[in-house]
Amino acid sequence: MHKIYLSIACLFISVTLAAQDNRIDIVRPDAPELASFGAYDIGVRTLEFVDQDRVDVLNTARGGETAYYARSLVVEIWYPAQLGAEQTAGGQYQTTTRNPAITATLNGKAVRDAEPNISDARYPLVILSHGYPGNRYLMSPLGENLASKGYVVASIDHSESTYEDQQAFPSTLYNRPLDQRFVLDTLANLAEDSSSFLNGLLDANSTGIVGYSMGGYGLVNNLGGGYSDEVVSSIMAPVNGLLKEHATGNPEYRDMLDPRIKAGFAVAPWGMNTGFWRAEDLAGINVPTFYLAGDADTTAGYEEGTRAIFENAVNSDRYLLTFKNAGHSAGAPYPLPVEIINSGDPTGAGHYTDPVWDTVRMNNIMDHFATAYFDHMLKNKEGRISYLQLVPDGADGVYSVKNGQPNDDHTYWKGFGPGEAVGLKLEHLSPGQ
Repeated sequence: MHKIYLSIACLFISVTLAAQDNRIDIVRPDAPELASFGAYDIGVRTLEFVDQDRVDVLNTARGGETAYYARSLVVEIWYPAQLGAEQTAGGQYQTTTRNPAITATLNGKAVRDAEPNISDARYPLVILSHGYPGNRYLMSPLGENLASKGYVVASIDHSESTYEDQQAFPSTLYNRPLDQRFVLDTLANLAEDSSSFLNGLLDANSTGIVGYSMGGYGLVNNLGGGYSDEVVSSIMAPVNGLLKEHATGNPEYRDMLDPRIKAGFAVAPWGMNTGFWRAEDLAGINVPTFYLAGDADTTAGYEEGTRAIFENAVNSDRYLLTFKNAGHSAGAPYPLPVEIINSGDPTGAGHYTDPVWDTVRMNNIMDHFATAYFDHMLKNKEGRISYLQLVPDGADGVYSVKNGQPNDDHTYWKGFGPGEAVGLKLEHLSPGQ
């Protein structure tokens, strides 16, 4: 056990001294171009939303009446801000870790309760949905990064699925798609509420969702991938066929999907490798989607997991970014907190680490591609598509630049320096493929 701890500690101590302060805003020298922060200062606020009439999966008895409860969701919101003369960028977040006995202090660029910058509003909305378990800070590097580029980013604490309140799995299976849609609908209403700081700030009609692991499970469902009818009655499903609400065989399922979701970004989405979708279910997806995964993912699977979803979502435009030899933690989680390193207890450390890839580098690469993708899909920003039109395997690209200008034989990934795309693949399939 002591040797395992030392190997993890040495790996992350070697990254940078700044990482030991739990910085979530590190941009490495070898980061791709669009990983850099944007021109906006960043504000952050915490809100609580309550769905007053949600099915209470945990208190519904098999064969009994359906129970209902008020479901509370805490949401962290990052947004373009206008700092006052006395304010400087920077702030902290206190967060429970994957080892619930350890609390970490994260340091970033956002300023708590800063005034919104309405000069370029309305900004597209991006919703972040964590895994099981996780919390609203797990993808905080992406939250701050996108807010600096003109997005309102809302990251959900999914009740009964966080480090602190993790409950039985059927709750997450049922609630995850609903939580994402409920937060979208609530934010859309606040954008029209004159008493809210979000009034006029966000454009809910241009919404993207980033879902990691179980967040990706919920996202795929909200994109049109109804769950298979067989899984509704499986042993792991919620009791009394409650999951049928999200299943392909439910004639009302597609009517509940939200057309304001214009783009998905699914990171290692869980469920395909355990039978939650068939090919005919995934054919129901028509929302453009960017998938990201490690090809050594043993949690969500790769060939039988994320890649299978990518290949079978035949009626959507989609990309698949693969981190070669990376596992389930590719891209999404912030780096291993120093509090876990210093504790001498490696419990939960693997949640933030990968045996092959540096976490900060993966964060930077994910920030780069999320920026390119959402700028293209939600802002129609000119030229962003060129960051996605790449030689599929980064190792096959030819880097040929003279005096800062590409030569005719230059085919290297746009935004990457020489050798920096090795280990990555980006594939694209159009509807019908």
